[in-house]
Amino acid sequence: MTDRPATLPDDRLPATVQAALRHRTDRSVLVDHRALATVRARFDTEQADSLTRYLEASQSPNTLRAYRTDWVAWAAWCTRENRQALPADPVDLAVYLALAADTRRDGDPPRWAYSPATLDRKAAAIAAVHAANGLPSPTRADVVRLTLRGIRRTRRARPARKRPVLLHTLEALLAERPPATWPGGITRRRDTLLLLVGFAGALRRSELAALTFADITTETDPATGEPLLIAHLGVTKTDTSATAHQQVVLPRGARPHTCPVCAYADWTELVETRRRGGQDAVRTLLDDPGPDDRVHRCHRFTPATALTELATPLLPAVNRHGGIADRPLSGRAVAEIVKRYALRAGLDPDLFGGHSLRAGFATQAALGGAGDREIMRQGRWSNPRTVHRYIRVANPLDDNAVTRLGL
Repeated sequence: MTDRPATLPDDRLPATVQAALRHRTDRSVLVDHRALATVRARFDTEQADSLTRYLEASQSPNTLRAYRTDWVAWAAWCTRENRQALPADPVDLAVYLALAADTRRDGDPPRWAYSPATLDRKAAAIAAVHAANGLPSPTRADVVRLTLRGIRRTRRARPARKRPVLLHTLEALLAERPPATWPGGITRRRDTLLLLVGFAGALRRSELAALTFADITTETDPATGEPLLIAHLGVTKTDTSATAHQQVVLPRGARPHTCPVCAYADWTELVETRRRGGQDAVRTLLDDPGPDDRVHRCHRFTPATALTELATPLLPAVNRHGGIADRPLSGRAVAEIVKRYALRAGLDPDLFGGHSLRAGFATQAALGGAGDREIMRQGRWSNPRTVHRYIRVANPLDDNAVTRLGL
């Protein structure tokens, strides 16, 4: 094995090379901009810009970000090795992937730098850039396909999965929130909503980050008369064109401090107060202790129409001085928040992440006796095998013939 880096970090490249690479990848790597140049020659600027905007919106920002990073790394390696990045020689690409597969990160013990799935993505990114430039993909060559197959066979290992946030873990995370007073009370209310909606809604971190106030509607449970929330999801990992109109229901919780509807009521109260009176009004709101946390706040909650009609981020960034940004949290920031609370609770943050909330829903529901169909409906899973993995984690002896051996 070699410790030689399979990719070359940007800071080892001359500034002129860095600038050239970023210029080539500052826009969507999946759009043929040379073809768009011919469009501009035939149509006016407004028409061409409209086409460009929708073509660039055809892929998720996360995919584009990952592909851009992968392409810059490949182009940097080619610069160092005096190879041609575009069009690529399949043998060069196979060597690049093999070196990447052998690269280890420092540690005790050393760990592989790239998983087989990450190497597959790197190859996919390079193929996408070739396609966007009207060139045949080097990944179709046997030498590349067989190299990737050999990497997968050699590196067969159980994928590293984040630990699920179960109900007792959720309680531990909630116990580490900032004080309810100014300015920490702003972060406290936002993070309470993030944790409870992410857990009860079985949401991916990207889905949480993408929610806006306009995506949330308040309804009444027809069976009990209790309030509930409906979160309408747009583009998701499994519905990239938002044609399925996916949604999740968030009912009133049995306890106020773990009730998603109460958390939403508290957060919208704060945001609406800020909208009407600014930061001073928020400070006054947080300085007032308000109702007891042991009492549900969702029964008397009526969201402001002006707020629910806004396509503003439901979970915005918040600074340490209580400033609420106009931009939403990123998916990575969602994961970091979960890790931060895990660390404060005395848990290993490396074992937790954004997926821990979604995995926690499935595992906790299975522990509570929920069936496959129920779990799949809320989590929007289409493959029962995915749900079965969570059920096996929850109770490996459930429906297992080993319990009938008479040992």
